[in-house]
Amino acid sequence: MQPTGKIAIMGGGSWATALAKLVLNNEENILWYMRRDDRIEDFKRDGHNPAYLTDVAFDPDRIEFSSNINEVVDKADTLVLATPSPYLKSHLEKLTTSLKNKFVVTAIKGIVPDENLVVSSYFKQVYDVPNNMVAVIGGPCHAEEVALERLSYLTVACEDVERARSFASVLSCNKLRAIVSTDVIGIEYCAVLKNVYAIASGICSGMRYGDNFQAMLVSNALKEMSHFLSAVSPEITRDMSDSVYLGDLLVTSYSRFSRNHNLGTMIGRGYSVKSAQVEMDMIAEGYYGTKCMHELNSKYEVPMPILDCVYDILYRRASIHKTIARMADTFL
Repeated sequence: MQPTGKIAIMGGGSWATALAKLVLNNEENILWYMRRDDRIEDFKRDGHNPAYLTDVAFDPDRIEFSSNINEVVDKADTLVLATPSPYLKSHLEKLTTSLKNKFVVTAIKGIVPDENLVVSSYFKQVYDVPNNMVAVIGGPCHAEEVALERLSYLTVACEDVERARSFASVLSCNKLRAIVSTDVIGIEYCAVLKNVYAIASGICSGMRYGDNFQAMLVSNALKEMSHFLSAVSPEITRDMSDSVYLGDLLVTSYSRFSRNHNLGTMIGRGYSVKSAQVEMDMIAEGYYGTKCMHELNSKYEVPMPILDCVYDILYRRASIHKTIARMADTFL
């Protein structure tokens, strides 16, 4: 297997924290880039992330922290990116170190705003990272359940299967099983779309639609996702019942840990989009992903009534009752 070398976690949120914990199960030490020095100092003092997954304990002596992105990237062989997609470009603004010889692993479940590119494509096009040096981490997996050490599953995808296997072995432990794939682009688009569909599921939950309707909604969301992937990546044969597609869609649509479902639930209960975002005080990637996917689909023109419904509610202030009813009619 290809060696992963020195691993750096890039980001300070819950997903970055969960991945850092997993990596430290198998690695003696890691690098960790966090933007804020005050968070780093609190982490070193208290032995846990001061803002996210605060119950997860770390040995700070095994972590080399830095708020200098170039220092971290220069020392690392493998970069594990786990920042919210809307902030990715701002995090990379100060980057001057070349990424051409780095193995870039993205755990970002969103699209780069203004570029309308999934993260792997962004690194290939903007930073000249070769295809075989980019990997993605897919679900079904919530950071909170990793932190609670509940048995969870991840999928690591890379065109270079050996690199995927090598990184999967770094994440694997008695409470985490890692599956390998080569469908980088498909897994990334699914990771974006399942967040959109989770918002739709949350809206319907908030409006007190029942389990029967939710089953129809998620079934149709899987079909919609499959049709889009066939249009954007027809050369790959994939089984949409695999856990990284169907499983990730299910857990994000139904779980109490799903930020996107929770955002949708508040909107379904009558909150404005803005007030729901403020009250959550956390990033729901699906809000940004909805706009990006809606714009991207103008190129492919795939019929996507659920995506269109969520876009109309979030960005056009459409009536949730009329818009959901119109969407429901497409399930017939």
